[in-house]
Amino acid sequence: MIYAAIGTGITALMLDGYLGHRPRRPELPDLSEATDVRSTLSPANDSLQVVVSWDLTLSDPAGKPDSIQVKVVSDLPKNTLLAMQPATELADTAYLPAPPPGQTLAGTSCVAAKHPGSPLTESCTPWQYVKPSATSTAAAPGVVPNQIFIQPAGLQVDPDIGGRCAHWQATHPGDPVWRTVNKSAIPECTGPNGKPTVAQFCAFAVLPDGRRIKTANSANNRYCDELFVEWARERYS
Repeated sequence: MIYAAIGTGITALMLDGYLGHRPRRPELPDLSEATDVRSTLSPANDSLQVVVSWDLTLSDPAGKPDSIQVKVVSDLPKNTLLAMQPATELADTAYLPAPPPGQTLAGTSCVAAKHPGSPLTESCTPWQYVKPSATSTAAAPGVVPNQIFIQPAGLQVDPDIGGRCAHWQATHPGDPVWRTVNKSAIPECTGPNGKPTVAQFCAFAVLPDGRRIKTANSANNRYCDELFVEWARERYS
């Protein structure tokens, strides 16, 4: 009995010491705020669809926001769209006028968690959408095409914040930035929305006799070859 009592006492002391030295769980912030804001842009008829997604930081249950404010601002033309979403939502969709050919529409998406009696703290992410232009130049020696088509017709290209991609390209001349053309790039050339900060466009032409060809600047390019097959199939269908 004496040995049993001693063993029980030692075990209790060891357990107390373990609990006493175990690191305490860090306290959660009082309020949950918006974070990881991203925008995904895609054409929708004559408009540009902007899907804004976000996440919320952890907090005590009492720190859950009452609602979420979503703001989408385009630079030129100046346009501001404001919407309110329930605190359970983590995405919203807005529509902006699409830019004309040859221009880029740039803007910012901001999300803020609304708490009664507290100022709004916005989390913002910039974005841009490029719509290339087509010029009717010679597609082949002595041949002037009826139409020039640029593919893709428009593309989301993330801003090169801090010139990271430009610096990488300058220090790695001739090295490709792409993992998958126009879809994924190296980290230095990937922007805040997970999109490449560079884009690659191909020019195709329709000749007076109806033939479809690749222009000189799109020839001998594997990406443009694949895109040309898809584009020609769509044109014929």
